[in-house]
Amino acid sequence: MTILCLEDFKIQFEKLKKKNSYLSIEKDIIDYFFEKEVNELISGTRLNNSAETPYIKKRINGSGGFRVYFLLVIKDEKLYLMFLHPKTGSMGYDNISDELKSLLYKKVLESILNNELYILSVDENRIIFKKQ
Repeated sequence: MTILCLEDFKIQFEKLKKKNSYLSIEKDIIDYFFEKEVNELISGTRLNNSAETPYIKKRINGSGGFRVYFLLVIKDEKLYLMFLHPKTGSMGYDNISDELKSLLYKKVLESILNNELYILSVDENRIIFKKQ
């Protein structure tokens, strides 16, 4: 499976990674998304009704952990990470607004069409972002 992301995800990830209270973020993302089959990633709250391209909000690392928003294109085996936020700590908050959820969905579709994404890989337990 190919894992890609919006620039929004990359920026937020890099901010969180620098904070002591979010040191687990990189390991949590790697453990949940990498080396998985598509059917292992369908769990979470569906934000649309599509069976082929579910838009999902997923809780990672428990109720006080992180929320990750992603689009899963099942037939192409591609996963698009759109946004993440912690639930606790100095940068934590409950949820994003419906307007932001909608904006992220539109943004990922535009980014797919325009090839404005980052491809993610893992090297020595670090996430590597490479411009598509």
